[in-house]
Amino acid sequence: MTAAISEQRRRDVVGALRRGTVPAHGLDVLAVGLDRFAAAVDDELDRAAAGGAVFKAVRGEYGAGKTFFSRWLAERAKRRGFAVTEVQVSETETPLHRLETVYRRVVEHLTTAEFPASALRAIVDSWLFALENEARSAGVPDEDVAAAVDALLEQRLAEVSLAAPAFSSALRAYRRAALAGDVAVAEGLIAWLGGQPHVAASVKRPAGIRGSLDHDGALGFLRGLLAVLRDSDHAGLVVVLDEVETLQRVRSDVRDKGLNGLRQLVDDIDAGRFPGLVLVITGTPPFFDGTQGAQRLPPLAQRLHVDFLPDPRFDNPRAVQVRLPGFTRESLVELGTKVRALHGAGAGAGAVDDGYVALLADHVSGSLGGRVGVAPRIFVKKLVDVLDRADQFPDFDPRRDYVIRLAPSELTEAERAAAGPPPADSVDDIELPE
Repeated sequence: MTAAISEQRRRDVVGALRRGTVPAHGLDVLAVGLDRFAAAVDDELDRAAAGGAVFKAVRGEYGAGKTFFSRWLAERAKRRGFAVTEVQVSETETPLHRLETVYRRVVEHLTTAEFPASALRAIVDSWLFALENEARSAGVPDEDVAAAVDALLEQRLAEVSLAAPAFSSALRAYRRAALAGDVAVAEGLIAWLGGQPHVAASVKRPAGIRGSLDHDGALGFLRGLLAVLRDSDHAGLVVVLDEVETLQRVRSDVRDKGLNGLRQLVDDIDAGRFPGLVLVITGTPPFFDGTQGAQRLPPLAQRLHVDFLPDPRFDNPRAVQVRLPGFTRESLVELGTKVRALHGAGAGAGAVDDGYVALLADHVSGSLGGRVGVAPRIFVKKLVDVLDRADQFPDFDPRRDYVIRLAPSELTEAERAAAGPPPADSVDDIELPE
């Protein structure tokens, strides 16, 4: 198992698990129960790479692995040449009804297999380099290459210019600034292309642009970004909008605007306006089925509707909405054995055998009211702690030396709710019914 991942990524994955967070990379070696989705996900990525567009909704209760699934999908996409980005929807930082803010977050978290976030400038530079190579391969003399690249730029952005002329203008100006060595202007224009609101007028003036990106222009900029990605040898773009259920907790007018913004994105994907885009949203069942979520906007509810059969074995992975059934005791133990193999602890790890992994899984889930689906995060965190100790202390015996405690301060809100109230310090603290 560990041969499929580099030592650096192994350390990164274990470090994330030690902190109780979902790793950003290497998730294929930890995936449990996701094989059933692999063929459908790969087919949808192929469709987007061929110029199509895909919308996918992922539903699951807390702890079912929605973030894990979306990052697993993103890793598969990166291996196929996609750029990927993950945006956490929130009322204050990324309200879904403000598409200009969503676009800005998309660019801020944009990564590729070669470039870390934010990869926009690297992508634009590789695109311009590809245009220059195309001009040279066509036999254009050196003195005419600049003009030929300008012509190719205009040709490639002709369609985008109709929807977002400012995007094309900023790219032209960026190229001029880069050729002239004007670093400040070039960086300012990249920031403006990324939707950043505070760009000096002295930077925008040479490009003939003004103001900041607004709601209406955001979708045009997204089309421009997709065009640049395709021409720089990327298969497309995967955008993950995580935790869309936060829409249920905002004011009703803001919620309605957010739902309508999501409906607009879905319709534009269906209309073919975003070739190469894979849009993934994740949310809890109440968002999809409840009156304060998608059901509040019937056109959106209709687009998301899927008939789920009582037996999840027959769920359709190709459907617009898929559900994650969550962890069982068996899958939780399987995850634990994968984490143990990935950790690679020393000789003392022999005490952390399959029986202890199962014991730890039972104890953690039992401390959370028997709700196995809520247990994965804290279970893996505790398991890595045990493996760390076994790695450093050969005489460490977890059954004898490790006391399993779940402190309220280390639990999330959902985990604390599952655990129930903390035990009373004394009999005087116990409330008795009158």
